[in-house]
Amino acid sequence: MVTTRTTPGFGPCRGCSAPLRHSLVDLGLQPLADDFPTAGELAGEESFPLHVLVCDQCWLVQVRPFEGDARILAEHTHAASSYSDTLVAHAKAWVAEMLERCPLPGRTSASPSARVPFVVDMASNDGYLLANLVDRGIDVLGFEHAPSNVEAARARGVTTEQTQFGLTAARKLAAEGRRADLLIGNHSLANAGDLGEMAEAMKTALAPGGRIALEFHHVRELVAEAQFDVISHAHCLYLSLLSLEPALTKAGLVLIDAEMVAIHGGSVRAYAAHAEEQPPVGPGVKAVLEAERAAGLDSLVTYESFGSGVEQIRDELVAFLERVRADGSSIAGYGAPSKGNTLLNSARVTPDLLPWTVDRSPAKHGRFMAGSHIPIHAPERIFEARPDYVLILPWSLAEEITSQLAEVRAWGGRFVTAFPRLTIWS
Repeated sequence: MVTTRTTPGFGPCRGCSAPLRHSLVDLGLQPLADDFPTAGELAGEESFPLHVLVCDQCWLVQVRPFEGDARILAEHTHAASSYSDTLVAHAKAWVAEMLERCPLPGRTSASPSARVPFVVDMASNDGYLLANLVDRGIDVLGFEHAPSNVEAARARGVTTEQTQFGLTAARKLAAEGRRADLLIGNHSLANAGDLGEMAEAMKTALAPGGRIALEFHHVRELVAEAQFDVISHAHCLYLSLLSLEPALTKAGLVLIDAEMVAIHGGSVRAYAAHAEEQPPVGPGVKAVLEAERAAGLDSLVTYESFGSGVEQIRDELVAFLERVRADGSSIAGYGAPSKGNTLLNSARVTPDLLPWTVDRSPAKHGRFMAGSHIPIHAPERIFEARPDYVLILPWSLAEEITSQLAEVRAWGGRFVTAFPRLTIWS
């Protein structure tokens, strides 16, 4: 494993196009984390380089491209989010905040003929966020490439286009006179292959007077707690306001407020608008930028310990699983998230250490975790098998999951999480 190794030839930064020279961590060849193969697909499973770099100009942390990545990822990424009660509740609360911070034009008793406001979600998943706006009579449009998610979103009444949002889609909306009064990026900027181009797409798709609402996993927590399980080929960007602001500025957008929120192990919520409109800027932007500088996110020294943090978490997990096996105790996993695939494959965990896991998504039942080939069952399997330990793979949702599985404690079972350090819950 290498950390902040200076080497020429990594290519241009996905944010500012400066030459990339610094390796943050090389996780080797890994299968696509959003893949959950069937038994018949295991033999043909492919792996691709998963190498993370940091730009010393704009401080954008990013996955190094691999050959054919755009086509391959479009075919294989299809996670759904509405199976988490925490994420559903989070989306509902965020929508309420958006509407408070970003007043939308629309019909009122004083102007009954005014148009219905138009809201666009750049990566709408299965419609779980936009559904909160449909319920309020707001015109919405989601962009989502996974057919199963598109079908689920439409069943919720969420108008959804089965394609990825980008500059082409943004220009089409503008040409049709359908620019967004509110443009939402709910943890979708991480999937942008080119941050500058995505900023231009947001600028193009945003109506005059409109607002952009963004939320993304904070690279501050990624680095501070070695949260390497969030790294995947599809999530090719790991953001801070320090790295996002230059791309927005170049595109003619300006940050108008920001705050740090706890979701997904630590995230940033930010709002932006057209720069030429000179909107008022709230104190949150300065506060978050100062917190990032205080954390050293604009210094290579900060990134140097990331690799050792990754190794410690992997070693602790493997040592625990080997101890469970040696003691003759039983263990099962809970959840089949993409981050679970990155964790298990980085630690080289296979079914001899973690025999099986469960997930609430019926689409994953009977399939396998990518790479590790650990089988995925329905949640009921936990209560049938009554394991001594339950390893929670979506660790940032541990409070929700331990509440759902309260019965585990009744037979003396214990919960385990690997981040930020291995913890056995009492």
